Amino acid sequence: MEAVNAMLDLFGAVALPGLSSAEAIVTPDEEAELIARIDKANLSPFKFQQWTGKRLTRSFGWSYDFETGCFAVTDPIPGWLEPVKDRAARFAGLESADLVQALIIRYDPGAGIGWHKDRPVFEHVVGISLGAPATLRLRRRANGKFERTSALLMPRSIYHLSGEARHEWEHCIAAMNETRWSVTFRSLAAGAGGIARQSRALYLRENR
Repeated sequence: MEAVNAMLDLFGAVALPGLSSAEAIVTPDEEAELIARIDKANLSPFKFQQWTGKRLTRSFGWSYDFETGCFAVTDPIPGWLEPVKDRAARFAGLESADLVQALIIRYDPGAGIGWHKDRPVFEHVVGISLGAPATLRLRRRANGKFERTSALLMPRSIYHLSGEARHEWEHCIAAMNETRWSVTFRSLAAGAGGIARQSRALYLRENR
């Protein structure tokens, strides 16, 4: 049997180092407003090389192009995301200014996200789940097999990936039958500073 039980605490919650979560980071009214804003944010289908996904996305602050491998400055994080970014930073024990990238996603029925780790240019990953409940699945290979665990993401809840959960475990969300939205904030990894400065300087020159 794959190792799962050892990662549950006395209350049945996931006890994976580097994964923390909490419910009700936003109110139902704030959730409805965020969903409406996301739907109006000119989302585009996610693309990975020659493959086009079912989820619709848009990045702010920084973008990573999975077709070209290019990491670059993009449109700034909009004001309507700032209050929830502040809350996300406090939950993760970070400064709001540390969260320099925001990714908004709408998962229509049938959309999910496959097994992956976030790009190494990013460090902390803080996500807010909106709309329908979802299960965040996690796995890592050990001794020729996968260890697996999962965490329930309720509407309006927040989770934080850092350390072991961020760097040693892959995560995914299976395709769902209901529409779900999410807001994910990320900080830059320490080694990304040089790339960030060069990209920002180029962006500023091109957008004077």
